[in-house]
Amino acid sequence: MSQWQNLRQLDTVYQQRVSDLYNRDEFPMDVRHYLAHWIEGQDWERASRDPSLAVLLFQVLLENLDNQFSRFAQDRESFLLQRNFRRYKQNFQMYQEEPYNLAIIIHWFLTKEKEILNDADLAQKVQTLQVQPAAMEMESQRKIEKKVKELKQKAEVMEHYIRCLEEQQDEFDFKYQTNRMDCGPAEEKKVQDQVLQKMLNALDKSRRKFLADISTMMSSANCLCSLLVDEELVDWKRRQQISCIGAPDDTSLEQLEKWFTQTIECMFQLLKFLQKLDELGGKMTYINDPISAQKTPLKEETEGLLTRLLKSAFVVESQPTISQGRGPLMLRTNSQFSVKVRFLYKVPELNHIMKVNVFIEKAAAKLKGFRRFNVLGTISKALNMTESLNGGMVADFRHLTLKDQKVSGGGKGINDLLLSVTEELHKINFETQFDYQGLSVSLETSSLPLVVISNSSQQQSAWASVLWFNMLSSDPKNVNFFESAPVALWPQFGEMLSWQFVSCGNCGLDSDQLETLAIKLFGKQSSYDNCTISWARFSKENIPGTNFTLWVWLDGVLNLVKTYLSDLWSDRSIMGFVSKGREKVLLKKKQQGTFLLRFSESIRDGGITFSWVEYSNNGTPNVRAVQPFTSTDLKQIALPNIIRNFQIMQAENVPVNPLCYLYPNTQKDQAFGKYYSEKTGDENPYLKYLRTKLVFVSKE
Repeated sequence: MSQWQNLRQLDTVYQQRVSDLYNRDEFPMDVRHYLAHWIEGQDWERASRDPSLAVLLFQVLLENLDNQFSRFAQDRESFLLQRNFRRYKQNFQMYQEEPYNLAIIIHWFLTKEKEILNDADLAQKVQTLQVQPAAMEMESQRKIEKKVKELKQKAEVMEHYIRCLEEQQDEFDFKYQTNRMDCGPAEEKKVQDQVLQKMLNALDKSRRKFLADISTMMSSANCLCSLLVDEELVDWKRRQQISCIGAPDDTSLEQLEKWFTQTIECMFQLLKFLQKLDELGGKMTYINDPISAQKTPLKEETEGLLTRLLKSAFVVESQPTISQGRGPLMLRTNSQFSVKVRFLYKVPELNHIMKVNVFIEKAAAKLKGFRRFNVLGTISKALNMTESLNGGMVADFRHLTLKDQKVSGGGKGINDLLLSVTEELHKINFETQFDYQGLSVSLETSSLPLVVISNSSQQQSAWASVLWFNMLSSDPKNVNFFESAPVALWPQFGEMLSWQFVSCGNCGLDSDQLETLAIKLFGKQSSYDNCTISWARFSKENIPGTNFTLWVWLDGVLNLVKTYLSDLWSDRSIMGFVSKGREKVLLKKKQQGTFLLRFSESIRDGGITFSWVEYSNNGTPNVRAVQPFTSTDLKQIALPNIIRNFQIMQAENVPVNPLCYLYPNTQKDQAFGKYYSEKTGDENPYLKYLRTKLVFVSKE
């Protein structure tokens, strides 16, 4: 298979990279596509160094462009391509004096293509090794694929059958009309009547069989619809919901779009069959005609199922997000946000036809104490197949804003404040009208509940609300969630926290780190599976002995990791969550100079410290630690450089670095060497840092 063919079969993410690569004037994608075989067969790298070969390839390229131009000239549908290829040839003429420059350009493009293929191949290998779908998920997909294929096959068979039914009816009608005009002997007339009766009986049997086949197909379609709407779409919505709070789940819609499109197309075929039956019944009917009795209920059932599929196919593909926010579902008044909706029935005839209108949930505004907002910006857009990577039916709203709606009577009264601002949940709604092949359906969908803030100081609290709701609720209509917020089980809570660290540092919490946090919250337990934590304990009540909440502390640690420690966290160089007691137990078993990195439990906005073990002359181990480093410190100098140059004064004022081995036994330079600053002497940032910073070292 050619390189170009391989590129065209890549996933949408890599297809976009190819599109971006050719989004320039030097080498048009059309030329690459139509001359792919010839282009890949030439040695452009050599031509970039060999002027004679460059001249030869340049001349052949122009000939190939002429040949392709002639092919397009024979096809009326290729008028635009014909015009473009004339322009491409004219543009390439600029390389006539130095054709090796064109060879350099083409070689560069081919090299970049190989890089994209290599990246895609590596990603595929990683996925094969690490992210294999669960057996149940694969079985579910195979089941749906099978049912979709069977439904399409039934539709194809029935399309052939109804043509035969029409021919059978035409034949009967012809003989019936001929018999009516025949004035032959009575005996011959009687024989002809018997033949017509047999033909009518056969036609009636065929009609009944066709109607029975429609009923069978409807049963299959109902079953498939339940799988798509009640299972696959529900699963996707839950995956999308937890992905908003960091879960590394697949939220692509290509597979669902394919299934919905194929199923809906089959249902429209069913409607056509029923319309054809209506037409045949209108031309000829008789006593006990099955079409008269069964056509209407079958049509109602088909339209009902089709309507359900169409309504379900209108979804929010990307939840509302502001550009500088913590994540989706947290908006700020007067700040632009984006949101994308998608119609999973991919039909080119409706491109740019279906207009989507956006407005904010009106029900929430009626709740006691809730603020009211207006949506400003371009609040109506057409579903556009060019705004998605795979040509799906998408309306991408990129420049919307929320503005406070002035309420008469002074706005939100003190007596109405049942919930804090960051506990109010609002929704963005979307509506459009589907009109196609005689069917008209109103479609609506809405975003997940979101929090609206008015200034950046509310971000931390708002994100806590987003985390809590999406961790515990799968009901997108429950805007009153925080009037009685449920508790979280430890397994749910721990998983949610782990996702936050994946988002900030590409690595989640391991079992030891989770156990340390569980002990901090619940004390030592044989199992934490049934332990619960309340919304108040998470975000409102201060940790005993401190003046900040659990979420404020955790969020400070997350910000520290994201801003200054992401590489070290991803390398698992930071133990992070470990109690002081556990720390001493671990270090006292290790050789002198072994140290570990842990987060401070006493600093509100996040701090990190290191502790190490040293042995006295009589062999007694002592664990020592430094005062935690905060973002203020790490902004001045990176933690690896602090560890590399850290010194304490020993006897006789001799400075030594007590840090030798990262726990359990990795040499310091091996663990952190790749992060060291190369600057030395007076340029060493650590020395400048020491001039303004006194680090306190604790004894055990």
